[in-house]
Amino acid sequence: MSAVFDRLRQFARSPQGRRTIEQVRRTASDPRRRAQAQQLFGKLRARRAASGR
Repeated sequence: MSAVFDRLRQFARSPQGRRTIEQVRRTASDPRRRAQAQQLFGKLRARRAASGR
């Protein structure tokens, strides 16, 4: 499991990882995208509750 986190940490420090992180931050700050994400998480929570977990 530690190897997974090491690889994630390595990616986050790479130029491509930094670009990806910045893109995610910009997307997360967009109110329309944030509403879409909340809607998706709401659907996932409803499914999980319906399955009895």
